[in-house]
Amino acid sequence: MSSVHVVRASDPLLRVDALDRLVTELLDGDDRSFALEDFTIANRRGGDGDVDDRPSGSGEGGEGGLIAAILNAAQSPPFMTARRVVVVRDYEQIPTAEVAPIVAYLADPLDTTALVFVGGGGRVPKALADGLKQAGAETVGPDSEKTVDVLAQAAEKAGLTLRPEASALVGAHLGDDAGRVGGLVDLLAGTYGSGAILGADEVEAYLGEVGSVPVWQLTNRIEEGEVAAALATLHRMLSATTARDPKPMHPLQVINLLHGRYRKLLRLDDPGIATVDQAHAALGGKGSSFPAKKGLEVTRSLGTDGLRKAIDLLHQADLDLKGSSALPPGTVIEVLVARLTGLAGRSRRGSRGRGSTPTRR
Repeated sequence: MSSVHVVRASDPLLRVDALDRLVTELLDGDDRSFALEDFTIANRRGGDGDVDDRPSGSGEGGEGGLIAAILNAAQSPPFMTARRVVVVRDYEQIPTAEVAPIVAYLADPLDTTALVFVGGGGRVPKALADGLKQAGAETVGPDSEKTVDVLAQAAEKAGLTLRPEASALVGAHLGDDAGRVGGLVDLLAGTYGSGAILGADEVEAYLGEVGSVPVWQLTNRIEEGEVAAALATLHRMLSATTARDPKPMHPLQVINLLHGRYRKLLRLDDPGIATVDQAHAALGGKGSSFPAKKGLEVTRSLGTDGLRKAIDLLHQADLDLKGSSALPPGTVIEVLVARLTGLAGRSRRGSRGRGSTPTRR
């Protein structure tokens, strides 16, 4: 096993689970109080770096003292255990000027020390990223962060079988909040016991608050032309939180993502774009061509006039959110979503009635 590891997961709860599993494996039964040392890098990039907020274990004397403490722990032989495990949390926050001693250590790490870097968000200093790569650092994290995949793995581990309708219910209810799956499965296992086969009725009472949903679900619901579904998705985005996003979305964030969507559609409203490949190229030509295919369909359904109306609605809502209307922000964004959805629904029905692609004017 490598002596250098990097733990990554965008969801903080999944990241903690991955770290716990790795540390347990590395300790292999050794006493944590002797074998484990845990450090957290304070987030000081781009801020005032309030030293009083420094987490416990961060050491004295600023980052220099903390880096020295980390290296001292990594370079010390184990005492009364087979190996020493040194955890460095939020390692991306290490200032570029302080990474040289760590990079030097990574060039020749101690065999009896497992050095574990835990991501917390942000960009890793290039020299440190290169040092980790050259050291052959093993990346550890969940196989998938999709809620349904995390649920399937957790249920299997707990000895539970969820019927398809139960799995679908959990996935729809938790949305993007995959970090809550572990607690839910533990609760179900404690309630029903290993070996239980659970349907939607057995699971529903334990689901708790709804989780957030990916932002593309809102644009999908709008473009499907179903007002009730679009508003339900909007309300979820404006109220649900996750461990990754402790605050719900603000109406200004919602209107920004809608602006981004319609800007892309405007790029496709071009007589010279007739195929999916051309649409894909117009949107940057990266990744799957499916978004381009879907965008082209929506653009053709709305037509140039429909897109103009959508942009007018967005412009007015943006002004209203910034003070031109006395309506509360939540009401402004609800009205916008309802109008955009109604516009899409009428365009879809009109397109089906014509039986052909709308002509651009």
